[in-house]
Parts: sequence; C-alpha cells; structure tokens
Amino acid sequence: MAGKEQQFTEEKPLLPEQRGADSDMEPCEQLMPPGDWKEHDVETPYGMLHVVIRGAPKGNKPAILTYHDVGLNHKLCFNAFFNNEDMQEITKHFVVCHVDAPGQQVGASQFPQGYQYPTMDQLAGMLPTVVQHFGFKSIVGIGVGAGAYVLAKFALIFPDLVEGLVLLNIDPNGKGWIDWAASKLSGLTSSLPDTVLPHLFSQEELVSNTDLVQSYRQQINNNINQFNLHLFWNMYNSRRDLDMNRGALNAKTLKCPVMLVVGDNAPAEEGVVECNSKLDPTNTTFLKMADSGGLPQITQPAKLTEAFKYFLQGMGYIAYVKDRRLSGGPVPSASMTRLARSRTASLTSASSTEGARSRACTHSDSTEGVGAVTQTMEVSC
Repeated sequence: MAGKEQQFTEEKPLLPEQRGADSDMEPCEQLMPPGDWKEHDVETPYGMLHVVIRGAPKGNKPAILTYHDVGLNHKLCFNAFFNNEDMQEITKHFVVCHVDAPGQQVGASQFPQGYQYPTMDQLAGMLPTVVQHFGFKSIVGIGVGAGAYVLAKFALIFPDLVEGLVLLNIDPNGKGWIDWAASKLSGLTSSLPDTVLPHLFSQEELVSNTDLVQSYRQQINNNINQFNLHLFWNMYNSRRDLDMNRGALNAKTLKCPVMLVVGDNAPAEEGVVECNSKLDPTNTTFLKMADSGGLPQITQPAKLTEAFKYFLQGMGYIAYVKDRRLSGGPVPSASMTRLARSRTASLTSASSTEGARSRACTHSDSTEGVGAVTQTMEVSC
C-alpha cells in the first residue's frame, strides 16, 4: 500500500435493475433501499474491488464495512439484513461500505483464462486501500463465511484499523487433504451452485429444499459469473489456518471486540466454536441463533439487528436509538427489552458444545452492552 497511488476508475449511482418475471423472488434479491448508495471500482495493489457505499465518514465514528461469503455478493448476502427497518435506524448514524470480492458482483466481467485469483491474505490486503481512500478512521466489520475469514485476517494484520468485528459462520481452519479431495470430487459430480449450497445452508434446509434454497440456487447460477465464482471457491478452499491462539506463549489473537454468530445446526457451527476457543473471552461474545439455518442474516435479520445494536452500544456508540416497537420515539437503550439468552459457561473448546442448551427467555433493563458479555448467548425468541 505504501507509495502506491489509489484511484477510482469509475463512480456511478446505484440504479435499480431492470426486473422481469422473477421480481417476486425472495427479499434478499431486492436492491438496497433508494438513497445515496454509490458504486465504485477501486484499484488496489492486488486488483480491482467493487465497492458500494452510502454516506460519508461521521467524525471519529468507524465505518460499517461488510464482506460476503463465497457463492454470494453483497446483495445476496446482506440485503435482507440491511433492509430491516431497525437496522436502517442504526446505519443512519454510520457510513456503510459493502465490499464485493473480485469478480463476484452482479454483471462482473469474466476473468481471462489463466487469471490468478488473489489469495485470502491478498483479499485482506486489499482492504487498507479502501479504508484509506474513503478516509475511514477505522471500521466495524461484518463478515459471513469467507468474508468473515477475510475480515479476521485483516484485523490480525491491521489491528489499528478495526474497532470491532461481527463474524458469522467463520471457520478459522484450513481444509485438510481429505476435505480438499472431497470438495474436488463434489465439483466434478455436481454443478457449481449445488457444490456451494452445502457451505451456505444446513442439511435440514437442503433436504427439505426450502424456497430459500431454491431461490439461492437460481440466483447463484444466474447472478454470479460461474468462472469467477469457481476461482473464489477454489481459493477459499485452499486457505490456511488463521494465525491466532489465545493460549500459546506470545499468543496472537484478535484485539478488538468480537461477536461470533452461528445458527443451530449450521454447517459452520464446529468452525465457529473452534474460533471462539482462539479468542480472548473478555471481549468475545458467542451468539447461537435458534431456528435460523445456515444464514442467520437472511432468515433472522431482526434478531441479528438487535444483537448488533447491543454490540455497538457496548462499544460506546448509539446510546439512543429508535425502537419502532415503542411509540415514544427515540429511547435510551436501558429501557429496551434484551435479547432472550441463556447464560452458560464461555466456550473454550469444541467439546464445550456437549453442554446443556438452556433456552429460557429472560429480560433485562441493564445498560450493559453485548460487547462486554463473555457468556454464550442463544437466541430463541
């Protein structure tokens, strides 16, 4: 990044797409609400990044920066979440920046044959250019799956640029030879969307072939360049272990507050538990969401918004936010109903999942933020 000039090659307003017969598909396909969203193509040391941004830096507040999972882009991954009314009430206080991995945005040109897709380390190394060019002081990152891995890597390399992380479905471990071979075999016998879907959805969702799964199968096939997706998929499956371990001598781990999120029986559940064991328990929250499947931000956007609100409040932001369920307008966070949660011992290893899963709903008027909680939280209401 040092000494390299950054430049925009294109800046354009985000316009509604031409919609046809499929206009009544799942809400996740819809565009972001009308507003001052703008698209940018940003040149970085490792290639071009497509970025969608709304607003401008607000004082010393961090930007909210998102990174999607493999098989998705910012629209498919985050629209349902950011279209949530309560989430819009939160994000109006921040500049929001959605990053698409190279070649994954709608309408992306196909990479030429022989193109070397950026490594996971290089994908993380692209982000300082985005932060610097837009003038962000720091970010709060929201990443899903591969995007969570990228943001965690970014925070490990550039800790001063990251104030907090919300990591959904993160797997901090590289694939072993057996898993790698199984993935390769699956790619030879199945279409690319059907190869990617088990990474995104729970077995229960896949077996029942829910409307959501069918919709995403179609949208992955139609809205993302398949050649480009194959390159990203292969690179993600070639990732190395994230270099973090809280128990070792001179341990290296994430320094910022972290909220780990996973759905019950999600394919990433084991990886998220493993990640939790590598993080500092004093600034880590583990949130397990019931009845949310593999993509909580799609199936339970309101509950995830509630958790994100308390996470930001725990960091000292948005002390007053509007709760549309209450008629009195903006209210202090202390008067809001808390997430239902069970308080069990903080997970320290993968074996911790064998403990009992209490699901009793509780309510609290405490002003304590989620970012300060170190116990496992299971959302069940």
